Formats: sequence, C-alpha cells, structure tokens
Amino acid sequence: MAIPNLGRVVFWMTGALLSFSASALAIRGLSGSMNTFEILTIRSGLGVIILLALIAARPQLRHDLALRRMGLHIWRNSSHFCGQFFWTLGVTVLPLATVFALEFTMPMWIALLAVPLLGERLTASRVGSVLLGLIGVMVIVRPGLESFQPAAFLVLTAAFAYAFSLIATKQLTAYSSTFAIIFWMNVMQLPMGLVGALWMQPDAGSFFLLRLDQSLLLPAVTIGIVGLTSHYCLTNAFRAGDATVVVPLDFLRIPLIAVVGWLFYGERLDLLVFVGAGFIISGVLWNLRAESRRPRIPVAAVTEKAHSADA
Repeated sequence: MAIPNLGRVVFWMTGALLSFSASALAIRGLSGSMNTFEILTIRSGLGVIILLALIAARPQLRHDLALRRMGLHIWRNSSHFCGQFFWTLGVTVLPLATVFALEFTMPMWIALLAVPLLGERLTASRVGSVLLGLIGVMVIVRPGLESFQPAAFLVLTAAFAYAFSLIATKQLTAYSSTFAIIFWMNVMQLPMGLVGALWMQPDAGSFFLLRLDQSLLLPAVTIGIVGLTSHYCLTNAFRAGDATVVVPLDFLRIPLIAVVGWLFYGERLDLLVFVGAGFIISGVLWNLRAESRRPRIPVAAVTEKAHSADA
C-alpha cells in the first residue's frame, strides 16, 4: 500500500540527515581553535539572530512567545544544554559513527525515566528495547578489551540528558508551539554557553568572537544554521508521515556519518559499531511497533519523533 506524503517525508528527512552530518563536521572544524562552551555559544547566538530575523519578517510569531511554563522551559533547556555539551565533546574525540550509534540509546533512557517521572509502566516491548540497547552498547563500547573507549560514556551521558530534555519537550507541546520551544531553547542556552566560555577564556582579548578568523567562519555559520534546520526538518517529517516511516529513515544517519567520517577524517569503518547499532535499532523499532498499536501514545512511544532533533 502506498504511503501518503512519502515524497515529503523523504524530502524533510534528507534535510535532517544532512543537517546532523553538517553539525558534526562543523564541530570538528571549530574544535581545534575553540572549546566546547564557545562552540555552543556560537550555535545559540546565531540561532537567536536567525529567529529574531524571522520574527521581524513575521511579527505574528511574537504571539507564540507568551511566558508560559517557563520553569519547564528552564528544565528542558538545562538538560538539553548538558546533552549538547557532552555530545559535542564526544564528536571531538570519538569516531563519528560511534557517536551517532550511541546517541540512539536515548529511547532506552526515556523508557526507564518515564516510569518515575510520568508514572508510566514498563511493558514487555520497553523492557526488551532496554535490554537490546544495553547489548548494543556493550558491543560498541567493548569494556575490558583493548579497543575500549572510555570517551563513549560522554555520548551515553548526552543521551541520558537528552532523555530528560525530551520528556520536558513532550510536556511543553501541550502549551507551546514548536517555534516557541526552539526560540526559548536558543535564548536560554546562549547565556549558559557564554558563562562557560568566559570561564574557560577569562581574558577578553582572546575571547572567541575576536578569534573568529576567516577559516572558522564557514563552520561557525554552519553550526548556527543546522542547529535550527535539524529541528525544523525532523518536525516537518513527522507532520508528513507516521513514526513508523520516519524513524527507519532516521537510522540512515549511522551509515551516512560513517561514510562522512571515512571520507573526511579517514575513520575506520568498524563492523562492531554497526552490529551494536543493529541491536539498539532493533529495540527501538520493536518498542515503536508495539506502542503504535496502543490506543494512546505515551511519551516513551514519541521519543523517536523528536529524537535527533536535540543533537
């Protein structure tokens, strides 16, 4: 049976996949000259500028920015900033395919956190997805072996923080538009990054804005743009099609970024990373299929919808 709007789903997911890959490349481009706080400050700062330009062009967007549930916005953006921080660190020290594969453990953390935070129950599919996710992590990280990479825990920490952020995002959707959620994300995370950047670089004469030479201009602009387009494209993909169509396309991020890492940085195509990713993806798809048959879709089933929009 033909899938309605499949062309639109593929179009928006292509934009999302390219945005995620460009984000990793931009971070690698900036990391040699800037610390993580500076990179995140540039991302949020340019995001604020772009969003303010959109508001100037479409003043009606201001009506979406009413000060509702600001405590929830603060919780969401604090956890998201932590996730961004550890994810960015992971991109600078780990193979890109490893980072993207471990990031897909976020639905596993969501399934666990939804029990104490939202009062949801652990179904068989959720338990199965957690177990398969843990097996996948063990295959990728390989503790106790010479190839063990302790830095992998940076990405696992990021995925855990993203899980908190996504639970708050789901709750915010009942009160705020997508534009408002993205706007407050950038506005709130800008001072977070700025404080960290000034702490790391207290000498104002060497602050990052004064060190943005021509070689850093392209990755700096890229990180600001794709920080918005990844959210926008993934959201539109889910508006155009069901999660059962979009989520499998999202998993194409792993082979795509593996090829990008191989082409640009000579990173080895590690078979065990793909095997581990297969376990993680199997668990996500199992839970997604089971949740799609339930009469109502709780947060744990919606995790995949906003999943990588937070990277």
